[in-house]
Amino acid sequence: MPVPLYEAKAEFFRMLGHPVRIRVLELLQDGPKPVRELLAEIEVEPSNLSQQLAVLRRSGIVTATRTGSTVVYELAGGDVAELLAAARRILAVLLTGRQDLLDELQATETAP
Repeated sequence: MPVPLYEAKAEFFRMLGHPVRIRVLELLQDGPKPVRELLAEIEVEPSNLSQQLAVLRRSGIVTATRTGSTVVYELAGGDVAELLAAARRILAVLLTGRQDLLDELQATETAP
């Protein structure tokens, strides 16, 4: 029995639901990067980064190319960058809404 589309989407978003994976995807928006550069940018243990890269690779969202002992990762397609940009826009709206609520709350607390 095929997986319903909404379940496949939920699994996709679960796969994205890790801070290290999101940071890797953000860094790869600028182009392919070797693992050593990713490690320098992301303050995690090499084993943790390796594990998160494996999840991204298995999902097909990134690809890896080995040249000698160097492994270079890159986004599998431009849609990922668009998704991250959309997430930033949504987050900006959500945070703006929270600031408005905070300002309103603070204004009512100081009102006589």
